[in-house]
Amino acid sequence: MKILKTQTLRGPNYWSIRHQKLIVLRLDLEDLADVFSHQIPGFYDGLVELLPGLVDHCSLQDCAPKGSFLERVKEGTRLGHVVEHVALELQTLAGMSVSFGRTRETADAGVYQVVFEYLDEQAGRYAMRAAVRLCQSIVTTGHYLPAELMHDLKDLQDFWAQASLGPSTENIVKEAEIRGIPWTALSSRSMIQFGQGVHQKRIQATLTSGTGVLGVELASDKEGTKGILSNIGVPVPRGTVIYYLDELEQAIASVGGFPIVIKPLDGNHGRGITININDPKLAEEAYDAAKAVSKGVIVERFYAGRDHRVLVIDGKVVAVAERVPAHVIGDGQSTIAELIEVTNRDPRRGDGHANILTRIELDRTSWDLLERQGYTLDTVLQPQEVCYLRATANLSTGGVAIDRTDEIHPENIWIAQRVAKVIGLDIAGIDIVTSDISRPLHEVDGVIVEVNAAPGFRMHFCPSEGIPRNVAEPVLDMLFPPGTQSRIPILAITGTNGKTTTTRLLAHIFRQTNQVVGYTTTDGIYIGDYLVQKGDTTGPQSAQVILQDPTVEVAVLETARGGILRSGLGFSACDVGIVLNVAADHLGIGDIETVEDLAQLKSVVVETARPNGYAVLNADDPLVAAMVSQVKAQVAYFSMNPDSELVRNHTRQGGLAAVYENGYLSILKGDWILRIEQAVNVPLTMGGRAPFMIANALAASLAAFAQGVRIEDIRIALATFQASVNQTPGRMNLFNLGSYHALVDYAHNPHSYKALGDFVQNWPGERIGVVGGPGDRRDEDFVTLGKLSAEIFDRIIVKEDDDTRGRPPGEAAQLIVQGILESGKTLPYTVLINETEAVNTTLDQAPASSLVVILPETVSRAIGLIEARHPKPHLDLPQAIAADQSLRAAAEASHPIHNISVNGSNPFQVVEVQEGIKYVQSGS
Repeated sequence: MKILKTQTLRGPNYWSIRHQKLIVLRLDLEDLADVFSHQIPGFYDGLVELLPGLVDHCSLQDCAPKGSFLERVKEGTRLGHVVEHVALELQTLAGMSVSFGRTRETADAGVYQVVFEYLDEQAGRYAMRAAVRLCQSIVTTGHYLPAELMHDLKDLQDFWAQASLGPSTENIVKEAEIRGIPWTALSSRSMIQFGQGVHQKRIQATLTSGTGVLGVELASDKEGTKGILSNIGVPVPRGTVIYYLDELEQAIASVGGFPIVIKPLDGNHGRGITININDPKLAEEAYDAAKAVSKGVIVERFYAGRDHRVLVIDGKVVAVAERVPAHVIGDGQSTIAELIEVTNRDPRRGDGHANILTRIELDRTSWDLLERQGYTLDTVLQPQEVCYLRATANLSTGGVAIDRTDEIHPENIWIAQRVAKVIGLDIAGIDIVTSDISRPLHEVDGVIVEVNAAPGFRMHFCPSEGIPRNVAEPVLDMLFPPGTQSRIPILAITGTNGKTTTTRLLAHIFRQTNQVVGYTTTDGIYIGDYLVQKGDTTGPQSAQVILQDPTVEVAVLETARGGILRSGLGFSACDVGIVLNVAADHLGIGDIETVEDLAQLKSVVVETARPNGYAVLNADDPLVAAMVSQVKAQVAYFSMNPDSELVRNHTRQGGLAAVYENGYLSILKGDWILRIEQAVNVPLTMGGRAPFMIANALAASLAAFAQGVRIEDIRIALATFQASVNQTPGRMNLFNLGSYHALVDYAHNPHSYKALGDFVQNWPGERIGVVGGPGDRRDEDFVTLGKLSAEIFDRIIVKEDDDTRGRPPGEAAQLIVQGILESGKTLPYTVLINETEAVNTTLDQAPASSLVVILPETVSRAIGLIEARHPKPHLDLPQAIAADQSLRAAAEASHPIHNISVNGSNPFQVVEVQEGIKYVQSGS
């Protein structure tokens, strides 16, 4: 077996909307292509012996009956199917519970797509390789060594541990998911973003975007904190800071002598702290331990009592926990060392902060503490006898927590809330030492020993004893108070043709609402008026650039086939999903073999539209209209046919639609018709002569209206948006070069060629095409482009893209020529492989009144070659029409109407007024 290709999906995708994290493996079974599992000696037994948990796997989509997968293995199934289930089982054994998978044969014999779920990306890819290795080993040797399996599981567990968000962060993330608040891990400093665009908030552990830097700095300065609290009457320990050992004796005297506490000035997690010190020798050792952590050393009076952590969020006490230092309790038989080992077997304990509890590890302070208690590791404790192994009660050093939220005295609540306010923290962990938290501190000589920024949450949401407290809830209530938004509107556009134009027009419409619009296109990423990144940016990473920007109020995202296949969508849900059309393009790439496959892929966009949002579908395209059965959102149709039966039935039932009727772009809602504008007044439609542009305008207008944009704003946007280099580069850009014109358009598939031809064939002069296509298209696609070119143009120059995408140079051009010849048309053609040479040569030789149509690989290069020839400023078609009407009125005032000759069906017809006056109803 051979792995040909691996893809990692991170959003809604071709395989599943719900299961967004998937590994897609293209696996060549090679010499096992025709072999079923039951034909391999010992394969079933070897697999079950190694992975007995496969008995719980099912083979059917509804996951019934249990054990159906192993039945399939016993009866005979392809090894790609086995690899899928082994990859899932390996992850599950390593602590990552996953179950979704699919295996499909491709058009290439013996090659399969193996799809399975993952929780951590690195672990998922490792599980894929391990699964192939394991199956191959059982096939060739009859077994896979248990030691190798254990090694694989250990590696997977390590990946999962490294990927952990940490208990506090994960607790907040889970609460966000329950509320439907989107979140994403940012690329630096372990930050998490909640929400999107202008509504976003960020956290780092339990620091939030609202946490003041002054509060964090003050909380980190333990002595400064203590000074401020002392000045406002809060009980704090007597103490001082020293920097040299020879200051220690005087410091001890200044706090009233022993017992004392010595701790680092800038420490955390209990590192370098020694408590209840009662002699000078131990004090010096404690000084050295604190000095190893911090330049400054705090010497404080030791206060007897129990350690409590009070959690204050947004000015309110939300949880209280008593923290007990790491310890073991005797059973009358086991040594302290044995009791530690038993305690560490608790499945809740692990290394670091990712677990509910932390393993007990001994260090210098542990040995000192054992000695002071008169114990060694070999001591056998009496039943219920307690041996403390740490002086501090931090959970990170093996301590445990007992919930005391319902026991804290109201006065202590008031003090804690006051302290958080004084220090300036929106989330604060306040450490109180008191013998009884249910009594006021002043009654029991209790003190506040520390105020912590970014306090840990795990002692509260998962205490060792007592009631778990949902401390993530008040965090998110603070970040997103009831009634506030966490998401920005997302409008996602897909289709075979027209995506970029529709995206740009839709963004232009929303700009009329005075909102900051972020949008992605094949030309680049834009925010407001500015280009953020140039290039083809229609994938999920580009979408994230928009959604992570704190200035963006509306996201308009062009969503192309390639990005969905490679990584899935860059968002989990959209407010409006738009599918413009589905036609043959990119077939045979990425195992998308048919137009129906392509339609299923593009339907992902509208399937993610929220139930209260809209799926905007092309009623004139049967493949698009059929997507209605897959969407959960409300549906809105657009159509060039005002008599569309589908649209009529939809609007009769109160549905929303947009149609082209009587020359108007109109919105239909039930019995109401809301006319937006006449097509002749919409520059994008080339005076109403470009039907495909009218359809794009309908889709954009309908999506905006569905999202609440006023008709007046839509009308203004349609009137001010043009098919120009600035607003729609590479989309019907017409240039006046004096004696002839040039048109640049990014048509690159049969559907777009046909749409372009409907417009170009009205040109009265010679029509010359500079044509080509991306090299990764099928042979038959190039032949079709040649046939269509012969139908559209009077003369053809065939060129190739610089990037032939694996094809031998000249092959694509020859296939286009084949199509020209098969068309039955007799017309001149020339092959000029180099695109720059082809464009320049054609422009140099263009006859008067001709139209040179350039279908380039690189739009900016083609436009640059034309602009180097200094095209003349010209009116767009609607302006030309307006000028035509003015001239006609002036002519009528001085000449009889019969003196004007007009052919209204031809937008480029020269109109002559007798007595030598002439004007052109066109771009010139």
